[in-house]
Amino acid sequence: MPLNQIKKYNSLLDIAGLSIREREISLKAVFKRDVADNTSFKFRAKQIQPTPKEGQLNLDILYAHLTTVVTDKKTRKREYDIHRSKRLHWLKHHLEEKQKEGMLVFSAKDKDGIRTYIYDATEYYVIVLEPLRKVDAYYLLSAYHLRGRDKEKIAKKYKRRRLPDLY
Repeated sequence: MPLNQIKKYNSLLDIAGLSIREREISLKAVFKRDVADNTSFKFRAKQIQPTPKEGQLNLDILYAHLTTVVTDKKTRKREYDIHRSKRLHWLKHHLEEKQKEGMLVFSAKDKDGIRTYIYDATEYYVIVLEPLRKVDAYYLLSAYHLRGRDKEKIAKKYKRRRLPDLY
C-alpha cells in the first residue's frame, strides 16, 4: 500500500490485489497527499473546488468522483471504478501541467454549460472542470481514463466545439 504513494505518472497504482479496506486506505492516502492536503490545488492559478452537494462533505464528493463511476443515471448511483482509481495520482501531474506533449487544453460549450478539458491524448486521460466566473475558480467535475468510443468523442469535441478562449 505505501508503495502507491511513490508512484509517478504514467505508472498505475497497484490496487487490484488489495482488499476493499486496503484499497480505500491506499487511495485515500494518495488523495490526501495530492488533493485534500494540497494548498496549491489549482489549475492555471485558479483554485479548484469540489462540486457541492447538500448533506455531504465536499472532499468526500470529490473523492467519489475520482474513484467511482455512475452506473445508474436515473438514481445517480455510483460504483467503484478501477480504471479511474489506479490513475488517481495522475490528477496532480496534469493540473500542474508537468507534461506539454500530447496535451489538449480547451473549453467547450456542452449541454450543461461551459466545461474546460485537460486531455492527455497519449494516455487517453481527461480532467473535466467547470469554470466559476464569480470567484475565478473551477469545480472539478471528474477525471478518468477514456475507453472505446469516448476517445473519438473528446477528439471531435476538440475539433468541432472548442471555444476560442480558455475559461
